[in-house]
Amino acid sequence: MAQKRGIHDVDQDPITKLEEEVRFGPRRRLESSHELGQKLELPSKSTPPTQVAFQKPYQLVSFSYTPQRELVFNDSALRFWVEPPRNADLNYRYAHWIKRKEERGRLDGLLKAAIHARCDETRSRARTICWRGVLCKILIAPYEERDKWELNVMRLGDTIYLEEHATDQALAQKENMNEHQRKQTYYGYSFESWCTDVRPRGHDQQPRWGGDVDTNVQWCSVVKTKIGQHRLLIGGEVDCVRGRYTEQPDTFVELKTSMTIRPGNGWDEAKFEKKLLKFYFQSFLLGVPEIVVGFRTPQGRLQTVQTFKTLEIPRMVRGKPSEWNPGVCLSWGDNFISQVIEWASKLTCTLERAQVGRISFEPGVGMRFNMLSEAEIEEVRDGEDRIGFLPTWFVEHCLAPPKPSLSDEGRTL
Repeated sequence: MAQKRGIHDVDQDPITKLEEEVRFGPRRRLESSHELGQKLELPSKSTPPTQVAFQKPYQLVSFSYTPQRELVFNDSALRFWVEPPRNADLNYRYAHWIKRKEERGRLDGLLKAAIHARCDETRSRARTICWRGVLCKILIAPYEERDKWELNVMRLGDTIYLEEHATDQALAQKENMNEHQRKQTYYGYSFESWCTDVRPRGHDQQPRWGGDVDTNVQWCSVVKTKIGQHRLLIGGEVDCVRGRYTEQPDTFVELKTSMTIRPGNGWDEAKFEKKLLKFYFQSFLLGVPEIVVGFRTPQGRLQTVQTFKTLEIPRMVRGKPSEWNPGVCLSWGDNFISQVIEWASKLTCTLERAQVGRISFEPGVGMRFNMLSEAEIEEVRDGEDRIGFLPTWFVEHCLAPPKPSLSDEGRTL
């Protein structure tokens, strides 16, 4: 990864590329909304994409969620990487899992960080603010073959806010998983517990369980970055750090589980290589340099553990039947943000009311944008103290008149 720079250097330097994979071919023209109406078509994956640069993510602040789901600006939920035991049982302590209730993908935690003293100036300059998971969905859309999704959109000042839209039906479906689905979900959390501890361990210490799973507890990083010329403020959960925490992403580690790849089984290999696209961008967007994958049996027994360097992953799939190109994703992301800025120019937000848009994604087709009715906006608010989907306290903060400086007060006197 590029050498770490100071916060002011990151803002002032020209955008730099992180790897050769993100630069390809001649620039692809973005169709205007006039040409496409309220639609944005997916790009061709066979045409060389736009050369789009991605700026190295710079962490502004971190925060923790406590077991009571309280957001605190400290690192109490930070975990450290440790070697898991061989043949670990991922079913271990399943009955003691404290599972957080499924909820709408609100931006509230990220927005509390955005008005933190370390972030407020960056927030005011950002063109787009969203969770890392939302941006990941957007970027990998050209290769998505199955899942539809929707985003709610608001504009406040010159900044676009994106929130994943979840219906009550979808939330209920996630909440009421069958036993098999719950077990499959738990295996990932269990792997994290086997691989992490609240403090680093010495090499001579025996592997052990890192504590019962409580998905209320999370440690999150908020970073600033750019795709093309678009300034972004994004946040996301980080699983652990390796060795020591430097207050930057250079020691972050992403933990994943996957089914064991059977020797010589091309279907298993292709399936895993497709999964690597999401693994890659989830880490790439926060600047996470390595991904540790635990390969398991269907019954939840850990077989092997393998470490992947994030920036080397695109080379692993190049030339394969399941090949994907990160340059296609970044070019598409740059075009998408430009189009959303154009669409959202119609949206207004005041202390009394807000207009909200919705982007609907159809695999293999593209995006459609429409304005929500008042009834639909009320559904988005869901009876909470919000203006659109943004919390009222945040809108009040952003629209409050600037406080006079001491020099201004002196001139007034």
